[in-house]
Amino acid sequence: MLVLKSLLVSLSIAQVYAASPTTSGASTSITGCHNHGSDIFCIDGDGHEVAVSATATPTGGAPAQYTGCHSHGSESYCLDPDGNEVSIKAEETGHSESGHTHEHEDEHEHGEHDHSHEESSGGGKTNCHFHAGVEHCVAEGESEESSHSSCGIQTRDYDVPLRIGTLFVILVTSAIGVFAPILLLKLPFAKINGVISTVIKQFGTGIIIATAFVHLYTHASLMFTNDCLGELDYEATTSAIVMAGIFLAFLFEYIGHRVIVARGRKTETCASSTSESQEASQKDQHSSPQTAPQQPMLAHLGHNHGPMDPFKPSSKFSVLVMEAGVLFHSILIGLTLVVAGDSFYKTLLVVIVFHQFFEGLALGARIAMLPGAIFPSKALMAVAFALITPIGMAIGLGVLHSFNGNEKSTLIALGTLDALSAGILVWVGVVDMWARDWVIEGGEMLDASIGKVLAGGISLVVGLVLMGLLGKWA
Repeated sequence: MLVLKSLLVSLSIAQVYAASPTTSGASTSITGCHNHGSDIFCIDGDGHEVAVSATATPTGGAPAQYTGCHSHGSESYCLDPDGNEVSIKAEETGHSESGHTHEHEDEHEHGEHDHSHEESSGGGKTNCHFHAGVEHCVAEGESEESSHSSCGIQTRDYDVPLRIGTLFVILVTSAIGVFAPILLLKLPFAKINGVISTVIKQFGTGIIIATAFVHLYTHASLMFTNDCLGELDYEATTSAIVMAGIFLAFLFEYIGHRVIVARGRKTETCASSTSESQEASQKDQHSSPQTAPQQPMLAHLGHNHGPMDPFKPSSKFSVLVMEAGVLFHSILIGLTLVVAGDSFYKTLLVVIVFHQFFEGLALGARIAMLPGAIFPSKALMAVAFALITPIGMAIGLGVLHSFNGNEKSTLIALGTLDALSAGILVWVGVVDMWARDWVIEGGEMLDASIGKVLAGGISLVVGLVLMGLLGKWA
């Protein structure tokens, strides 16, 4: 049988020298074989691309070459490495059957497809999206890991007037979001204010927690796993920086608490000394009232009189820490929004508008609960949030044509800031907001009525879900 098969192959090879539609008269093999999807294409002896019959496509990818090429009438055939006969068709025929334009060399030249094009240079559709200023493009049927993106500056279309106009849209939206809770709590309706306060505060808690985990943590991970950065020696870099952010937030609050308590004790000592001097000059004074002046300060320092007790030292510090994390995040949002290509800009803009409005509500609700008048401190905190994203957008406009989101230094800077902000907001969201309201003694939701618990709980979940959903696009 082996001898007979060898004879047949020899006869087939002899027939090859009769000109065929796809192979050279001087060639008995086709080489340079490669895949286009599920189809296989090779190069014949004349340098033309030919299609190998899909019915005989071997598993595991295309072989390097097919040998023993021959003709049967007007049809051409070659032998695969297993000795099976496969049909060979001219390039034009193969293209019409597969419906695919084979300009693979151009595809490799361009690597990462410009986001402003809906199709790749090879004609195949490409899905692109931006995460924190870094473009991720994945061709249909191709995993993101297998897509080879360029690490250089990408040429995109930028509508500058549109970006300048939307800068003011973001400014107004952020201002409405952050000032709304502050102004609503000034309404002369105690019961309505109580319901509004609960709903906005718990909704804001969900927003902050989802921002920390879904947006910032995810973006930081994308920065540190970007192919252009290379493989990190320490795989847990993102988590370690997030942990550092949590520790810094804790440290700032703890030191602030100790400073306030120390000042309170000093004030208490002075008040006690003054009281003793007055008592010494009044012979009919009993000793029992001596502790009276101490009681208010001790009570305020030792007990929680509400989620944002004016006398609780950590209240204002927690809000300041929260705003710091939000501001770091927001300036990056503004920068990376502007540098997104026009094809994705409008979609991303809508997402960022909602993002900033929700985040403004979360921050504004906590600012509103702080003691004192709106002006100047509360107003300044709100204005800082309203301005920070437009400032980031202005920076982005300044570096519009030179910004490279895939540069190593940029990836490290963005990843570090995102991870630190994530850690800060994890601490604020989970400890200062969620735990303090719901499980720590004295929290407003711990012993609240069922109606208030349901309203607060639903608002919390809605905040988590909505901000988590926005993470699909931004």
